[in-house]
Amino acid sequence: MALHYSRRGTGRALLLVHGIGGSWRSWNPIIDALVAEHDVIAVDLPGHGASAPLAGPHTISTLADALTDFLTEHNLLGIDAVGSSMGARLVLELARRGGVVGAVVSLDPGGFWEGWEVPFFYQSVAVSQKLVEALQPVMPALMSTAVGRTALLPQFSARPWALDADQAQDEMYTMGHTPVFGELLEALAHGEKQKPAPAGSITAPLVIGWGRQDRVCVPRQAPRALAKFPDADLYWFDNCGHFPQWDQPAETARLILAVLRRQSFRKEDIARRPAEIALAPAVSKTAVAVAGLAAVAAGVWLLRRLTLPRR
Repeated sequence: MALHYSRRGTGRALLLVHGIGGSWRSWNPIIDALVAEHDVIAVDLPGHGASAPLAGPHTISTLADALTDFLTEHNLLGIDAVGSSMGARLVLELARRGGVVGAVVSLDPGGFWEGWEVPFFYQSVAVSQKLVEALQPVMPALMSTAVGRTALLPQFSARPWALDADQAQDEMYTMGHTPVFGELLEALAHGEKQKPAPAGSITAPLVIGWGRQDRVCVPRQAPRALAKFPDADLYWFDNCGHFPQWDQPAETARLILAVLRRQSFRKEDIARRPAEIALAPAVSKTAVAVAGLAAVAAGVWLLRRLTLPRR
């Protein structure tokens, strides 16, 4: 599969797989730390970034097939892998298949929702994407301010005001320019369920990381992921939303490197807080709440505009 990718560094090879609506640049907050020890291959999934869409349907299964073909073509089978969100589910699926990847770190994987969580995920992310798409002309200005980031990103980040403005703008651009977003969102919410990997079937290190403030894949889903992947260890990120590489980049990099070194580790050694955290400019809880409500109101207005018949 001819996927666009970035490759940097030397050492043991490492595959990075981004989430829905992202690109290889989604890993920019931690990629330098990983490149210092690894030959890092960060891909654009089909229909994302600079990679062309698939000729057929876009599902978890077909994306996993495309990644397997890519690794086979580049003689990279057995590579260690890290995934985020939809990419986190993809690396779990590759680990389940056997013989495709080595050590795996899966950050807030999608696909383990049940009951009300399914429409919550689908509708909230669909509205967010449509809002981002509609606001593209003014997105650079919005992402340049803490209030703008707080208004548009509270679903994805526990501390949206503290995110890097350039990184936030890049993410909002790719989210608004991913032609297969709707198809993949439908597949994630209502498509094939994730198949389990029986205990003992995955022998390489496998860690599932989860943000305690994840508002996309809510934390109650983590035990379900472990039930389907009993060989995995679970790592909790405190003060963290759906993307640990955004909210806790240093901690995320330390976790990944420890897993890839096949090291045992303690939570306190990976977290190393609070001394290292540089406090972002203060944003009051009232401002966060007001910004969040404004985003919801804008989303409802946009959804009505999109669904009401034209006169």
